[in-house]
Amino acid sequence: MEKVRVGIIGTGGIAQGHIQRLLAHPAVEITAICDTSPQSLAHTLERHPQLKGVQQFQDYRELIRSGLVDAVNINTPHTAHFEQIMAALEAGLHVLTEKPMVCSVEHAHRVLQQVEKSGKVLVVSYQRHYMSEFLYIRDQIAAGRYGPVQFVQAFQSQNWYRGTKGKWRQDPALSGGGQLNDSGSHLVAVILFMTNLPAESVFGYIENFDSPVDINSALSLRFQGGALANISVVGNAPTWHEDLTICCDQGVFFLRNGKLEVCGPDGKRFTPTQEEMPKGSDPDTNFINAILGKEPVGSPAIWGLRVMELTEAAWKSAREGRPVEVKHL
Repeated sequence: MEKVRVGIIGTGGIAQGHIQRLLAHPAVEITAICDTSPQSLAHTLERHPQLKGVQQFQDYRELIRSGLVDAVNINTPHTAHFEQIMAALEAGLHVLTEKPMVCSVEHAHRVLQQVEKSGKVLVVSYQRHYMSEFLYIRDQIAAGRYGPVQFVQAFQSQNWYRGTKGKWRQDPALSGGGQLNDSGSHLVAVILFMTNLPAESVFGYIENFDSPVDINSALSLRFQGGALANISVVGNAPTWHEDLTICCDQGVFFLRNGKLEVCGPDGKRFTPTQEEMPKGSDPDTNFINAILGKEPVGSPAIWGLRVMELTEAAWKSAREGRPVEVKHL
């Protein structure tokens, strides 16, 4: 079997799951790891004995130039993504990047252009794009089973404010933004993915507390075509919770912490059977299979752009205290 040689750029906490899933793929060989912290590199080798003997780097540029890899997995602080993605694509490497893909609309456009120019695979690690429940909702909406989407209500809470205090996620130079740009990015991405509705305008209220980045966000949206949405991203909460409701003309999808219920036009609720649900996957598996030409990319760069278009507009709205158009150039 053809092997894809993968290099890991950034070996912090989020990288460990990627490494585990990549090592589980029969067509993967992790041939290099990179981090600016020798302690992080040592911890990763200790946690994954299979990586003993792989080449170690402290500069991602050296890994990219090494000739040891066909693809890279990027798990660094958010504002580093753009430079690292571009360097990898320009060197002819495939890219699996953590979210957010980049931290500005301008950078997102440049990444899309480079993906097209290079012909390489780029996957954004939006795992909800591969989960059965979200795929089921997307497919039902796309098929028009319950009519057009009319309203979306989304709530996400997390103990993010206290958990990231004093760390890089609350440093704008490294994070590029707060909770809306971090866990909130997953929520925004999957709403846009499931409904396939471009956002038209947004009015945002944002609370930073004493942090230089956004912690709590209350967003009201209008989509092209007239559907409305409320998105609540709460970074100052004692627990994780995610709650999504999508109201269509003839039905409603209720998704509570991953548990799906559907209400049809008769007003009766039901839970789809396992046989009715699409098969789930994950970004790491999709990345390798897409490189090998076995399946299309499930979370391509366009979703990184769509998320940043809405996020930038929400930040601007909160600063200026008015609705802001979400531009799609």
